[in-house]
Amino acid sequence: MSAIVVIPARYSSTRFPGKPLAPLRGTPVIEHVYRNSLNSRLADEVIVATDSETIFEKVLSFGGKAVMTSPDHVSGTDRIAEAVRDLRYDIIVNVQGDEPLIRPEMIDDVISVLGDHRASIGTLAKKIDSRSEIFDPNVVKVVFDGEGFAMYFSRAPIPYHRDLFSAEATLSLLPASGRQDFPCSEIFMFKHVGIYSYRRDVLLGLTKFAPSQCEMAEKLEQLRALENSFRIKVRETLFETVGVDTPEDLERIEKCLNSSL
Repeated sequence: MSAIVVIPARYSSTRFPGKPLAPLRGTPVIEHVYRNSLNSRLADEVIVATDSETIFEKVLSFGGKAVMTSPDHVSGTDRIAEAVRDLRYDIIVNVQGDEPLIRPEMIDDVISVLGDHRASIGTLAKKIDSRSEIFDPNVVKVVFDGEGFAMYFSRAPIPYHRDLFSAEATLSLLPASGRQDFPCSEIFMFKHVGIYSYRRDVLLGLTKFAPSQCEMAEKLEQLRALENSFRIKVRETLFETVGVDTPEDLERIEKCLNSSL
């Protein structure tokens, strides 16, 4: 199966305008994402899909490939669909343009997940090992069946460990309390790692559906796929990614890069 990595990158951002161009160790964030993606063994091509001429020119300047897309897209999925509409790859991988720590192994994993013909979409999940993430709505959780197919994604803690998550235990997990009523090792919970692989026809089909009820409630676009009977297969990963949402995130990622040297 042929595969292409598409990196959606827009200039506008409420919290951090122009973040794909922000320097990280002297190199733009988008270049880190692009070069890491190029190291995938299973992807045949990598392109950036953007609505910004500045980002477009920057990608070309470091030898990358980029395409201009409409500024009217409400999601990265729509932007990617426009970018690949006239291409004939079997699998399209969505790698976010603000994740400079993305690893090529993660890209290879989501591509290989679609070796299962029953799967329409592939993605990754990592076991939660931090109390602070359990009740953090910014950390999306996923539950999947014995064959790895997603059952649901949520900002809430799922599955809900009734015997452990009493009202007192819930309060104890808040970062400010400092209490540790139960070890995190007792919690069986996975957080979703937001990288996706799509079969081409599935990606193009998804953009034709209106936002679904659960999607609008949770503000999670992947729920549109589940609610329209597309099967998402999840593979566990040991790797972590950190997105750039604020200038402070750049400092955290810089520390991660320095510690890996």
